Amino acid sequence: MGQAFPIYITVVAGLLLLAFAYFAVGQAAATRNGAQTAADAAALAAAQDARDQLRDGWLEVILNPDRWGEFLKGEVYSRDTACQQAASFAAKNDAELWGERCSPLSVGEEGFQVEVRTLNTVGESVIPGTEKRHATAKAKAVIEPLCTFEEPDVPAPSESATPDPGSDEEPPPILGLTCDGVPWTIDPDRPRLPRAIDLFTVRLAD
Repeated sequence: MGQAFPIYITVVAGLLLLAFAYFAVGQAAATRNGAQTAADAAALAAAQDARDQLRDGWLEVILNPDRWGEFLKGEVYSRDTACQQAASFAAKNDAELWGERCSPLSVGEEGFQVEVRTLNTVGESVIPGTEKRHATAKAKAVIEPLCTFEEPDVPAPSESATPDPGSDEEPPPILGLTCDGVPWTIDPDRPRLPRAIDLFTVRLAD
C-alpha cells in the first residue's frame, strides 16, 4: 500500500492538471465565442437602425417620388446614430467597440463593419499570461433594398379638354412602387409605406 500511494498521488495530480487544462481552454473558447456574438449583434443593430431611419425619412417625402432615389438605394441615414446602436448592443453582450470600431461599408455596398473587444479577458487570471488579453471579433451587416420604382406613363392631356379652374379633383394615387415583387399603391390621403423589413433586408455577411 505504501508503495502504491505515490503512484496514486501522481495519477490524481495528473487528472487535476488535465481537468484544469480543459477548463482553461473551454473558458478561452467561450470568451472568443462571446466576442463574435457581440460583434454580430452590434453590426446587425447598426444596420437595423439605419433601415428604420431610411423608412422614417422616406415617409417624409412619400408624396414626392422625385425624391425617392436615395431611399430606394438605401443611402440616406445617419451613420453616427446607427453606430451608437452598435455600441449599445456590444455593451449588452459584455463587449466594447474596438480597433476599427463601427464603419460604413465600401462604396457600392450599404451597411456596417464592426469590431469589438470583450470586457472580460481570455483567461480571467486562470491561464498564466492571459490576465490582460481580451478576445476580439469582427462582423459585417449589409442593407439590401427590396423596392423599385417605375413611374407609369401618364397619357398626354387631350387638346379639347378644358381645365376647370374651380375643380376640387383629388390627386391620383402614386403607382409604380414594387417591394419584393409586391406592387404598392400610395394613397395621397393616407400615405404609408410597407414595413421596414419589407423595404430592406438586413443580414450578416461573410
